[in-house]
Amino acid sequence: MNLRARIYVENQKKEAQAKLEARLAFLKEKGLNSDAISQDATWRKIKGMIRKANSRLASIVAQEKLNEERARAKVEKLAAEKAAREKPKKEVEEEVAEKKSKKEKKEKKEKAPKPEKQGKPEPKKGKEEKKEGEEKN
Repeated sequence: MNLRARIYVENQKKEAQAKLEARLAFLKEKGLNSDAISQDATWRKIKGMIRKANSRLASIVAQEKLNEERARAKVEKLAAEKAAREKPKKEVEEEVAEKKSKKEKKEKKEKAPKPEKQGKPEPKKGKEEKKEGEEKN
């Protein structure tokens, strides 16, 4: 929902509430009971307008909350980057060395030879070549 539309939605809700109160007073003046009032089409339509405005306002509030969280996260991220830039170079070099040593250990584990599959042995080529040679002669 468009955040700038909040003012308009709030105005629509106020107008609908005013209409609902006026309609309720009119129906009570007629002498209708609460069951008859709840069956009145105009009264139900106005109640629907209020429900619609409430749901729109709820979505606007949720979007504003999300935007605030994003802004807060952005500020924290910038502060963390600034703190990282201000760290002495020595600490940064130590961190880099630690990362490299972890990476080297991981690479050593990956380079370990893998056992070969034990499947059907391939036929020897030497015998086949001799047989082909004898057939040609």
